[in-house]
Amino acid sequence: MSIDGILNIIKPAGMSSFAIVSMVRSASGQRRVGHAGTLDRSAGGVLPVCLGRATRVIEFMSDVHKTYRAKVRLGVVTDTYDADGSVVEESDCSSVSREQLERLIPSFVGAIEQVPPMYSALKVGGTRLHKLARAGVEVELKSRQIDIYRIDLTCWEPPHFSIDVECGKGTYIRSLAYDIGRALGCGAHLAGLIRTRNGVFDIAEGFTVGQVRDAFAEGRWRDVLQPIDSVLQHMPAVVVDKPAEKDIAHGVPADLNVDGGRDTGWCRAYSADGGLIALLRYDVKRGNWHPQKVFI
Repeated sequence: MSIDGILNIIKPAGMSSFAIVSMVRSASGQRRVGHAGTLDRSAGGVLPVCLGRATRVIEFMSDVHKTYRAKVRLGVVTDTYDADGSVVEESDCSSVSREQLERLIPSFVGAIEQVPPMYSALKVGGTRLHKLARAGVEVELKSRQIDIYRIDLTCWEPPHFSIDVECGKGTYIRSLAYDIGRALGCGAHLAGLIRTRNGVFDIAEGFTVGQVRDAFAEGRWRDVLQPIDSVLQHMPAVVVDKPAEKDIAHGVPADLNVDGGRDTGWCRAYSADGGLIALLRYDVKRGNWHPQKVFI
């Protein structure tokens, strides 16, 4: 039996994202399993995991807002920018005040340039950066534009402070911690990280690894599974009749009247009984909708 849907799993710190996928694959008996939005092994929090046909919408789950709760340690810089790395620099941070930090934080909000950490999964010449770093290969990294929508200082207990960060895709909270420390003149690294939200998935509504494993073992997996279209609500939807449903299922372009569809370029097509048929993309030149991902 095919199980299709999305799990909102709360990944524990110390467990890799790949290990979570392996657990779900084993517990569910499904071959097609993938996660949306990798979390470092040392980080915890929301990790959406897609099963079956839901793996086909992972590409639509990357460009979403994410929220993190980060703990930063001032005065100590590591080579990985987090607590897992080796200390490369130590400085006196006793002169840094809360007021100084509060004045600095707004400069990191908005569309900013950020250099990714050397110890990351990004690839240069087909090789992941963390592999190059461990091999001692020096690479000149270029900055990238990222979007940070909000940073709230939630705790000040020097040499530590905590912030809540809402950001867009491609943001490295480790780099943010490093950059804040550099701007303060004392250095810093990320001491702890929890992702509290990933798109539509919130940590308050998530399930632990144990709860997910038990749900599959006891046949209650529907209780923890979100439908495929839970991450597609930003796309306009249209209900089609039986002839159009048959054509779309076979990849035939359709003439559909979709409110706002041409603006987004995508739409969801449903059958009369509410079943998701396909995702279609608008062809500007031909003036019709082409099935891109068919789910029936």
